Amino acid sequence: MSEKGDRVAGRREEVLAALRATSEPMTIVAIADGLGVHPNTVRFHLDTLVGDGRAERVEPDRRGPGRPPLMFRAVHRMDPGGPRRYQVLAEILLMSLAGQRNPAAKAASAGRAWARRIAGRDDRTAISANQSARRLVKFLDELGFAPRLRTVSGKQQVGLRHCPFLELAEGGSDVVCPVHLGLMRGALEAWDAPVTVEKLEPFVEPDLCVAHLTASTKSPVASDFVP
Repeated sequence: MSEKGDRVAGRREEVLAALRATSEPMTIVAIADGLGVHPNTVRFHLDTLVGDGRAERVEPDRRGPGRPPLMFRAVHRMDPGGPRRYQVLAEILLMSLAGQRNPAAKAASAGRAWARRIAGRDDRTAISANQSARRLVKFLDELGFAPRLRTVSGKQQVGLRHCPFLELAEGGSDVVCPVHLGLMRGALEAWDAPVTVEKLEPFVEPDLCVAHLTASTKSPVASDFVP
């Protein structure tokens, strides 16, 4: 952030601190007087704070004559604008799962359950094998896998050129890759597709993982991925 940006952010925090310092709603003028700044400066920062959910307007008391002033108060909750550390949470859960018995099957089951719930919101009209494959590619693309449908030796495959969990997969492919396998199988099951993913081969090339499609005449083993 630039020096100017730091000053703007700092002033905004001062406006929020003024609101938090009292249990009563405050007017723009009262905040400005307390901080020694122009009311327009306070109004500018309040607009942002309200938009971020950190402050809120309060209906004023209309018993007196004239137009009542705008009143504001702080929203007392965790700051929604604070930093996120989802990768740390993912690493914690990954370590926990990796330490359990048969982690690959459990990881695949978790991915499968999530995908069935999410993909099940889609249209469930009957679809062909080719339609299923294209829908799977679209589903994976929305998740950030950069998938491409291809045919090798007469069999359909989905090549994955990007891993949205790359840092985790490089250090824990025995758990993360089965999650990917479960995602694909769960989505296809949710659509009642006539195909499934027979197996997933991670990193067959440095920038490529391959999912092998096959007719869903049987239920594949939960951990059919090639480490």
